[in-house]
Amino acid sequence: MTTWTPDSWRTKALHQLPEYKDQAQLSRVEAELAKQPPLVFAGEARLLKADLAKVARGEAFLLQGGDCAESFDEFKTTHIRDTFMALLQMAVVLSFGGKKSVVKVGRMAGQFAKPRSAGTETINGVTLPSYRGDIINGINFTEQAREPNPERMVKAYHQAASTLNLLRAFAQGGLADLHQVHKWNRDFVEKSPQSERYQALATQIDDALDFMSACGISPENTPQIRETQFYTSHEALLLPYEQALTRLDSLTGDWYDCSAHMLWIGDRTRQLDGAHVEFCRGINNPLGLKVGPTSNPDDILRLIDILNPENEAGRLNLIVRMGADNIADHFPAILKKVTAEGRNVVWSSDPMHGNTIKAGNGYKTREVSSVLSEVRDFLSIHKAEGTVAGGVHFEMTGKNVTECIGGAFQITETDLADRYHTYCDPRLNADQALELAFLIADSIKSA
Repeated sequence: MTTWTPDSWRTKALHQLPEYKDQAQLSRVEAELAKQPPLVFAGEARLLKADLAKVARGEAFLLQGGDCAESFDEFKTTHIRDTFMALLQMAVVLSFGGKKSVVKVGRMAGQFAKPRSAGTETINGVTLPSYRGDIINGINFTEQAREPNPERMVKAYHQAASTLNLLRAFAQGGLADLHQVHKWNRDFVEKSPQSERYQALATQIDDALDFMSACGISPENTPQIRETQFYTSHEALLLPYEQALTRLDSLTGDWYDCSAHMLWIGDRTRQLDGAHVEFCRGINNPLGLKVGPTSNPDDILRLIDILNPENEAGRLNLIVRMGADNIADHFPAILKKVTAEGRNVVWSSDPMHGNTIKAGNGYKTREVSSVLSEVRDFLSIHKAEGTVAGGVHFEMTGKNVTECIGGAFQITETDLADRYHTYCDPRLNADQALELAFLIADSIKSA
């Protein structure tokens, strides 16, 4: 391997990056961001790596979730709070079901860029650049909005800083109190059409909390009950932004991308000789790598060795996104190959991206049943191989949207038009996400 520098990616093949017309403006923005304070700190990234090492050993479970793509227009305290609360609710259920601590990682405070299958979009005979996320261009179908604008990176940075400030306050300021979080779960169970199915687990959690209180373990004397550790992540897609926020850690002399605790490489940008792999191999953050149905076991092994040459536990999370119809055919060969070669990785399931369909009324959507089916197969395959199923990765929101169909509350294709707010891919709403947490907890126990 050649010597790595924060800008060595510029010599590699570029994929999914916008073409900025004004290169001088781009350079000014990059220089401005390079002078800004880091959004996260190297020590926090090392804490996450240690937590993910526990996941790799089967001592903890990874829950990663949040928006498909954050937007400037939806930047509200309530939206951040509600998504944070939904993730905490899921974590309580998964932790109790799996009898493990849950490592909580949000797709938040930086998930502004999205890869696209085509560089342009045509509507009524007009062709314009595709929308690539608010950090790059606007969603409105106009020439001005769709023109990539480097100044959007500055706005994204400041929004991410404000989001992180809120998340830290929520995690340490009492909102994460275990008793309070489970009260929200009980409210969900009471209104769910399948309340009887979830009541037994909810009652067991109540009994456990009551027992701890009887033993004198309370939020007042045990910080772990009233506080939580919450990490952030996003796809390392817009490399000029990522490079500008990369810093040399004064304690270790290592490079860290201080835009998030964890960065991942998408299924469209995992080329062995590509710029995204080149950039990510040199930063010391925990990394994710999306593994889709076109993944070749040998190529995945090569990518593991590039991204985690020391075979370090907690460094690399393989995020499996095959689709419910593909996972049984494609995943076992990759799992067997990586396991046989002794590679140290976290395995997590992304049951969202491989299960996107188009409804009869034209909306992109996902069926909750397909999402659950892929997770169950993921767990079953690991059980059959005697390996560790490390976690799950969801696109979800705390808002009461109608973007995915099915579930206990039976959202139909007709309902999609009611509250379809996503800027890109359909997300689970809070009720659907928590319902899946209960069902996955059952699957974890049986596995």
